[in-house]
Amino acid sequence: MHVPDGFFNAVTSISAGAVAAAGVAVCLRGARRELDDRTAPMAGLVAAFIFAVQMLNFPVAAGTSGHLLGGALAAILVGPYTGVLCMAVVLLVQAVFFADGGLTALGINITIMGIVTVLVGWGVFRLVTAMARGKVVVAAFLAALISVPASALAFTVLFWIGGTAPIEVGTVAAAMGGVHVLIGIGEGLITAVTVGAVLAVRPDLVYGARGLAKPLVLRGAEGESTVGAPEPVAAGGALKPFLLGGVGVTLVLAGLVSFFASSSPDGLEAVAENKGFLSQATDHMFGEWAMADYGEVGGIPVGVAGIVGVGLVLLIAGALAYAARSRTKTKV
Repeated sequence: MHVPDGFFNAVTSISAGAVAAAGVAVCLRGARRELDDRTAPMAGLVAAFIFAVQMLNFPVAAGTSGHLLGGALAAILVGPYTGVLCMAVVLLVQAVFFADGGLTALGINITIMGIVTVLVGWGVFRLVTAMARGKVVVAAFLAALISVPASALAFTVLFWIGGTAPIEVGTVAAAMGGVHVLIGIGEGLITAVTVGAVLAVRPDLVYGARGLAKPLVLRGAEGESTVGAPEPVAAGGALKPFLLGGVGVTLVLAGLVSFFASSSPDGLEAVAENKGFLSQATDHMFGEWAMADYGEVGGIPVGVAGIVGVGLVLLIAGALAYAARSRTKTKV
């Protein structure tokens, strides 16, 4: 759903940029409550993983594809404040190095793909886990599924307000909502599988699962007694292998699996073409760079471009998380 340059007028682009900047500033402060020396590297890995999986477009309808947005996944794994920072880094790297998403539309993209997906996804996740305690994977699926059409609706409203082409807002909302519900199903499955996999290996690294463990019930001669929910054991010695394994999986996705991604236009591009406003898109300032369109412009294999992108996102997001982390020492 990366919005290109030209879709929005200057006032809307600048306003969305201000919203995005304010949101990132708030999240930089809030991330201190979510990050420490142990979890900061996880934020870098999550951002890099989202970048890699966003390269893997999957077919959702005839001639249309979708890809992970990742806001709900990031919020569940590393927290909502840190999740917005992860999404902002991914979108920044995509726009600057790969001409994926316009530079003037960067604020729009961070707002609808980062802030909206994180807020909606985290809200749905908390609501579901409050009603069905312990159903983390189910909650992750529903949170991710709902966050995608919510983001599509946010785009539609903004385009109705400040788009550069007249549209029938109801018609576009129906088209965007319909295709992005299908994309949301894919997003939900990817998010549920990823969260479930991390829960199985390192439950202490899933931010959204903290405090959701069932109370420990002791049975003795005098009956049963509840001693409260135990905190997940953080196997500190296993953290480095987990991170290295995660980086390895991410590199395989970006470097190898990306070759098999669908080449069909994504949901936004397909709707824009069908509804007649795709022509409003203008050329990207960095559209002639060698890695633009993930190497297609410069003849670089998509896998090589993907590996470079993973490295950039991992470095930038990890450094940002480390700088934003709490300086309080934590036990691991």
